[in-house]
Amino acid sequence: MSDLYDTDVVTWSEQQAALLRRLAAGERVNDQVDWENVTEEIESVGRNEIDAIEAWLFQAFVHDLKAGGWPEARDVPAWRGEARGFRARARRKYRPSMRQKIDLAAIYSEALEALRPVARTCPLTLEEIVAGA
Repeated sequence: MSDLYDTDVVTWSEQQAALLRRLAAGERVNDQVDWENVTEEIESVGRNEIDAIEAWLFQAFVHDLKAGGWPEARDVPAWRGEARGFRARARRKYRPSMRQKIDLAAIYSEALEALRPVARTCPLTLEEIVAGA
């Protein structure tokens, strides 16, 4: 059964759902259910929801930080609007049970890191700059 999980997860999921429905109806199909993968998939549903919220919060932070860091940029209204949209998506999917699993400080730190300049030191010397390099 787990071979099908590895090669065609859509067919596997349809078969497992059908087996679970039969099991719930009282039919003896317990030995046909791929319990290990079913359990992992059920757990992944919650993780995926949390991952999505974290991604939206990350994007909101990045856009807010860009707007705050470059307040004169012409894109500030768009950045602020996108940040609002990302927060709205996160708010729509958020459930109180997720609170203890979302590390807001870590997400904010990752957003700061994403905006850090690539080069920590100037790649040119003063002589190269004034010489027009």
